[in-house]
Amino acid sequence: MATLVASPHDITLPTFKKQDVVVSEKEISPERIARKWLASFETAVASPNANDLTALIVEDGWWRDHLALSWDFHTLRGNTKIFEFAEPRLAKAGLHNLKLQEDGKFKPGMQEPIEGLEWVESMFSFDTAVGRGKGMLRLVSTPTGTWKAHMIYTVLNELRGFEEISGHHRPHGGVNSLLGGAAEGNWYERRERQKDFLDEEPTVLVIGAGQSGLNMGARLQALGLSCLLVDKNKRLGDNWRHRYRTLVTHDPVQYTHMAYMKFPENWPLFTPKDKLADWFELYASAMELNVWLESTVQSARFVEDTQSWVVDITRKGETVRTIKPQHIVFCTGHAGEPRIPTFPGQDGFKGVVYHGSQHVDATFQGNVKGKKVVVVGTGNSGHDIAQNYYENGAEVSMLQRAGTYVISAKTGLFMLHEGLYDEDGPPTEDADIFGQSLPIPVQFALNVGGTEKIRQAEKANIEGLEKVGFKLDFGHDGSGIYRKYVERGGGYYIDVGASQLIIDGKIKVVQSPEGIKGFEENTLVLADGRKLDADVVVLATGYDNMRTTLRKALGDTVADRCKDVWGLDEEGEINAMWRPSGHPKLWFMGGSLALCRICSKFLALQIRAAEAGLTD
Repeated sequence: MATLVASPHDITLPTFKKQDVVVSEKEISPERIARKWLASFETAVASPNANDLTALIVEDGWWRDHLALSWDFHTLRGNTKIFEFAEPRLAKAGLHNLKLQEDGKFKPGMQEPIEGLEWVESMFSFDTAVGRGKGMLRLVSTPTGTWKAHMIYTVLNELRGFEEISGHHRPHGGVNSLLGGAAEGNWYERRERQKDFLDEEPTVLVIGAGQSGLNMGARLQALGLSCLLVDKNKRLGDNWRHRYRTLVTHDPVQYTHMAYMKFPENWPLFTPKDKLADWFELYASAMELNVWLESTVQSARFVEDTQSWVVDITRKGETVRTIKPQHIVFCTGHAGEPRIPTFPGQDGFKGVVYHGSQHVDATFQGNVKGKKVVVVGTGNSGHDIAQNYYENGAEVSMLQRAGTYVISAKTGLFMLHEGLYDEDGPPTEDADIFGQSLPIPVQFALNVGGTEKIRQAEKANIEGLEKVGFKLDFGHDGSGIYRKYVERGGGYYIDVGASQLIIDGKIKVVQSPEGIKGFEENTLVLADGRKLDADVVVLATGYDNMRTTLRKALGDTVADRCKDVWGLDEEGEINAMWRPSGHPKLWFMGGSLALCRICSKFLALQIRAAEAGLTD
């Protein structure tokens, strides 16, 4: 077994057990413990001395903050770092009016996330100098019987004076509510002018109108910011519609809702790609988003003097329109350009070689029955493509260099979301807060136990794969899928059927730790000299950093000022995504359907705060 390489985000969680102090049950009720601590916390955050605060937190405690104390994401570990971060910020942040959640799933309760670690857990709300937020507290009992915070989470939910135009603040909609009255046009007439930005410049330009761009546009407009989305495709949803024919979402519907508009109650658990593509069109219309299709950015220049952009956009290959937005949000997907390797002898190969991003469907490639197909890579795309070819009669082999984490869509995936994103779960908005509330390194550590439970539940599948020589990798330190997603953006497969085909020998697996040596006329030559007959080779070899796509679209001058995207920074927060990118007024937005819903809110609040002068 390979030696586990240490990571700065590897942690060992301490044990805290409820102390055997002789007091009444009323005295040690979770509600009483949480209420008492929160009152002390409110006093401490109002004190000019941050030492009053750290006295309420265990020495190796954590505080994760999303925009409540600063206009960025931070995770602080240990009282020294918490003090250094909080001391210059608390007075300006002005946390006050802290209240426990009194009912529902996240009211105060005793939890034991792993054996030996017991804490009182509760959601709470608060006000700040500029808005309102929510958070989670997790309190542990010290040896003296005193309850202190082991983990705190705070997140800004809304800006005072810039509340989302929804719910209690929904627009009136009547003619009399329109500025200038009906003489200036009814709703439809105004929308037609608005779509083309005939009367104003968009405050924000969103490049890409997939799930990232659509959620982003809806969030921005709900905060009163004008927004233009541009997309290269002919129809909204084509980023899904043009993918391979049998694709469905790999996450269940309860987890994948979009901002302000949940999927209907009769929506399938897993959404077929064309159904999701049609939903995108419906969503954009319902959210009144301004989308220019068949449009690309020709050039973009940041003007330092005005701290704004000048962007030339080519529309439908003809018209060039110059716009001057204050911000650009880059929403082309969290992966960058396809990573397409080339090999010696490839030009002389008589078969077909292409990258997995170019795969549409084996059905459209003529008669592939009996064709020898080699899929290079064993992540999600590699498995799906291999299954697609097999179902069309091809003889399929998958080339595997290193282990892959496999989790079943019908078992393990639901275990990941159980009690949080399911039919009996809490409101999605609260589930989102809870889901983000633990520091990412803590999530990694806690996921080790959960990954083992899933492993036991999927024992038959795992043993079947191992028996036929498929290499499994349960993640760094056994932490499973989330760490692979955050740190690598891949290396896993959510099983929707290909694993059984592998177990049954219908899809072959070939191990080649050193990869590929090159091509001959009709074969793929492995590094150790073995040869695989091949008519088709699909390179399911992943993608570069999202910054590479930005460089191609906006040029070196812009890209050179940005940070690399994805992976974790020193504190354990994701680099450059949904937060400052390194370039003024340029933002990256991407991720799964769920992450786009959750994190579009964070990013929209940052842009709204900047436009309101709150970040100066």
